[in-house]
Amino acid sequence: MKRTALSFLLALVSTAMLQAQETTFTLMTYNIYHGEKAYEEGAQNLQEIAQLIKEIKPDFVALQEVDSMTQRTAAIYNNQPVNLVQELAEQTGMHGFFAKAIEYSNGGYGEGLLSRQPAKMTKVDLPIPEGGEGRAMALASYQLESGKQITFGATHLCHQYDANRIAQTKAIVAHMDKIPGATIVAGDLNFSPDSNPYPIIEKDFIDAAATYGNPKPTIPYDNPKSRIDYVWLSKNAHWEITEVKVLPVDFSDHMPVVVTVRIKE
Repeated sequence: MKRTALSFLLALVSTAMLQAQETTFTLMTYNIYHGEKAYEEGAQNLQEIAQLIKEIKPDFVALQEVDSMTQRTAAIYNNQPVNLVQELAEQTGMHGFFAKAIEYSNGGYGEGLLSRQPAKMTKVDLPIPEGGEGRAMALASYQLESGKQITFGATHLCHQYDANRIAQTKAIVAHMDKIPGATIVAGDLNFSPDSNPYPIIEKDFIDAAATYGNPKPTIPYDNPKSRIDYVWLSKNAHWEITEVKVLPVDFSDHMPVVVTVRIKE
């Protein structure tokens, strides 16, 4: 009887330890169309996006087409230039970071990142061998309870040249491979699963939507036909993908992608 009770207690302890070694994350990527409703010229979309984020409660959000203090935002937001990432961070209670890719309209334009937890935020500039718009990746890193590190990358690849997208994808993979611990890449990558850059990132990362099954198109909202918005999970970690959703909201021409995962630490 004592041996049975001891075995039962050991089983409970083992189960508890296994559960403690798993962390759940909700990840989101959204091209926010510089803070303007894509189908209603001049209309603001930040309040709706902030409310959506508050409802989803993501741990990380990758944001694309982000303006910071531009005259373009002033024309939309009552003649006041707006730092879109800072505004979303304040409205959602998250930590925000803006990775400026180019100077634009008397301000900046680039990528944004929101993190539920305080994190080390950095920026990586991406190559543009064919010219065109500058591109960047925003990064957020922090330690899990186990002491292991997790890093989330938010990016937006070139919309003009395939050579740029290939070079940028290679640069992202090379940079993330140098980072210890689990890594995530999310964003509007401007390529489809049958394109040249896809197998480059697929060597080291898992396409969350494809792995979960039945991946949905993400653009355009009014006639969805292309999947160019992704969440990628590094193959050096043990992930369980529990949910993938493309949300049918019309705040932008893109639809947000939300992925829930468990990582075994």
